[in-house]
Amino acid sequence: MSRFSSAAMVATILTCTAIGAVYAGGISSVYSSTADKDCRKVSGFKVDGADYAAGRVCRGPAGLVVLKDENDLRETISAGRTGNAAANQPAASQGFGPFNSTTNTVEWRLGGNGKPFAMIQRWHIADNDDPDKDGRPQTKQMLVVTRLPPGAVCHVAYVDVKANPDANEVARKAADEAARGFTCGTDKVKVMGASGRAVELTLPR
Repeated sequence: MSRFSSAAMVATILTCTAIGAVYAGGISSVYSSTADKDCRKVSGFKVDGADYAAGRVCRGPAGLVVLKDENDLRETISAGRTGNAAANQPAASQGFGPFNSTTNTVEWRLGGNGKPFAMIQRWHIADNDDPDKDGRPQTKQMLVVTRLPPGAVCHVAYVDVKANPDANEVARKAADEAARGFTCGTDKVKVMGASGRAVELTLPR
């Protein structure tokens, strides 16, 4: 699975409190890292000496943390004030059937009060019907918008990256307009913008 990390970028991001463009209504973005080296491992299970499952807690802004749980080449991402709080949120069980991984950068959407209300992260979804020259599944990219406390933490919207040239802006718009009023367990996750293969791979059939 493809991942990226820039030590210089992460160092800058984690020491700044206001990174990114400011949007209408005082909304802005800051960024944090979920790279293994920037997180604390809190659980793990090995098979033949290699990690089969692992849970990591990663620092976010405004006292929030990200819980990244990897199990059998699939990930779930949640957030909360503590790792235990994040583990008890709906997002902690919102996974996808195909093998998948997340990019190491989380974008946090902040309101005018400086508090995060949503996060956006890029996922890589394995497409078994599209193998590379070595027979391994190529991945399709999707942005996941997740709402944050107060209230439950859960997925709000999916944005197919290939189908939307302006995918980042589509995801920010979804976060800004839908996350705070979204009711986990009642409202249905929305596909924002044009649909595509990544979204098709993740939605229930």
